[in-house]
Amino acid sequence: MSKKIIVVCDHIHQDGLDILEADNKIELINAADEPKDKLVSEIIPLADVAITRSSTDVDDAFLSSAKKITAVVRAGVGVDNVDIAGSSKQGIVIMNVPTANTIAAVELTMAHMLSCVRTFPYAHNNLKIDRVWRRQDWYGTELKDKKLGVIGFGNIGSRVGIRAKAFEMDVLAYDPYIDSSKATDVDVKYTKNFEDILVCDIITIHTPKNSETIGMIGKEEISKMKDGVILINCARGGLYSEEALLEGLTNGKIAMAGIDVFDKEPAIDHPFLDLDNVTVTPHLGANTKESQKNIAIQAAENAIAAAKGIAYPNALNLPIKENELPDFVRPYLELIQKIGHLSAQVTKSAVKSIKVMSSGPVADHLASMSTFATVGVLTESVGDQINYVNAEFVAEERGIKVSTEVKPNNSGFTNKVCLKLTTTEGTISIAGTVFDDNVQRIIEIDDYTLDVEPKGTMIFFRNTDTPGVIGDVGRIIAENGLNISDFRLGRDTKQQALAVVRVDGKVSKKILDELSSLDAFINVSHASI
Repeated sequence: MSKKIIVVCDHIHQDGLDILEADNKIELINAADEPKDKLVSEIIPLADVAITRSSTDVDDAFLSSAKKITAVVRAGVGVDNVDIAGSSKQGIVIMNVPTANTIAAVELTMAHMLSCVRTFPYAHNNLKIDRVWRRQDWYGTELKDKKLGVIGFGNIGSRVGIRAKAFEMDVLAYDPYIDSSKATDVDVKYTKNFEDILVCDIITIHTPKNSETIGMIGKEEISKMKDGVILINCARGGLYSEEALLEGLTNGKIAMAGIDVFDKEPAIDHPFLDLDNVTVTPHLGANTKESQKNIAIQAAENAIAAAKGIAYPNALNLPIKENELPDFVRPYLELIQKIGHLSAQVTKSAVKSIKVMSSGPVADHLASMSTFATVGVLTESVGDQINYVNAEFVAEERGIKVSTEVKPNNSGFTNKVCLKLTTTEGTISIAGTVFDDNVQRIIEIDDYTLDVEPKGTMIFFRNTDTPGVIGDVGRIIAENGLNISDFRLGRDTKQQALAVVRVDGKVSKKILDELSSLDAFINVSHASI
């Protein structure tokens, strides 16, 4: 049996190379120093598996040369330079290494926190560069007894919380997608009210970057914070509104900020660099020797497993070739994943169970639909750590029961899929179908019959079925500067109605508060697909 060829496209730690070289079933081609044009045109066609980093784009040119490649391992977390959709069409599995830099990111967060409270970088520069000895200029404050708000209590946020407790801080966690016991079990307080976080002394954010979290700390949120608050972001650029952050840092509302990530990188001309109350680093979250070693080892091990066809750890896609599934099935897979993502955003609470039901010929593919539904549900809370390969295991690890059921085909539709999501706050059931030309539609939400395209930003407003509500909802949305692109209404047998309003733009808390103030209000939520 011939050896499988693994091409290393960019520099990785030597320990990873040693693992590849030591396997007698693997032939290693280390092309890290080769010109990119030669790599793509001459070396990639030889590869069965490739290991890349940020210096090599998995783009059209790469994929057109990847005649033999079955998998690409991105040695790191980010996959911004990888065409995942194009890779999937070509049957190439894309994998990343999402947890190898966990401790590095945690410790960098603590470093920024300490730098902010003691202004270490400025005191250092004053002595070492300016040669000035002025101890009286550098009075800081202590972490002890300060209240730390942690937004996102996952793999990194939870470890930050544990370390902050060691500094005798009062730690408060906000993460609607976890069970509260995950925080309380490590002696951290838990809140479901985001407003509680805003009154903390120090706030750090550790969430995935998605439609819900981009700009989640903006001008309105900062205005509610304590004067002299300290903000930390070592997660993703854009989670804090940089414009609002700059204003708060300039007018003194924010005492200090520790920033490792920016909207656009490299950020060598950023206005933050001109301020003397910001500690900045050039996206160093993964930049430790241990982290780079761990990334290389995991990338090498994952590449070997993929080359041998054993497993595809941390796969971010599911390679679907034309002959593997009937054409009519794939839009249903996409639809059930959208429904899962939609359900998680609407409920915004810890998931207990996911049940996928189907009727018609598409029910023969319930196992695949269950996987796609689980990925859709958990993407909101887990981010890029959830994928089609590990979805079942992540759900099991979180104590989430996933089940399927074939239903009688008496709906009047050729095929129908439905997801019932049960959380700590209740249940929601959403059903959909696909019409000719792959037109996806949501046709039921709980007991309401509708016809909604799962697309864009949607407001879900449930109310008592009384006159004038549609006008009030439309007026509030219009007064807040949003254009309504679609308005659908469903009614049940209990004199209640559900409006699903698609809008162009971001739904603010102000809009939700105003809708909640209407006399007919029962509940309101929003989601983006």
